[in-house]
Amino acid sequence: MAIKNVTDKNFAEETGQGLVLADFWAPWCGPCKMIAPVLEELDGEMSDKAQIVKLDVDENQETASKYGVMSIPTLLLFKDGEVVDQVVGFQPKEALVELLNKHA
Repeated sequence: MAIKNVTDKNFAEETGQGLVLADFWAPWCGPCKMIAPVLEELDGEMSDKAQIVKLDVDENQETASKYGVMSIPTLLLFKDGEVVDQVVGFQPKEALVELLNKHA
């Protein structure tokens, strides 16, 4: 499954079912650029367990504000629409695999 770009309009719908890792990011953010290939790899290996979505905080401030995102990248893990975990800053792939497996 490919990583989806989501917006304020469809965020709730896209994170409402199953396990969804939401990446709050911005194009100008260095650590966001560093984590992007890690998320691509993760999507290729774990798409059977979790969907990954990306939300550009510059263009979708309503959702970022709703979840209190102050620093990026912030990764929120949703399970059936509820936030079950959160990590801030660049994370190595192993840490993200562990995070997903903990809730899968």
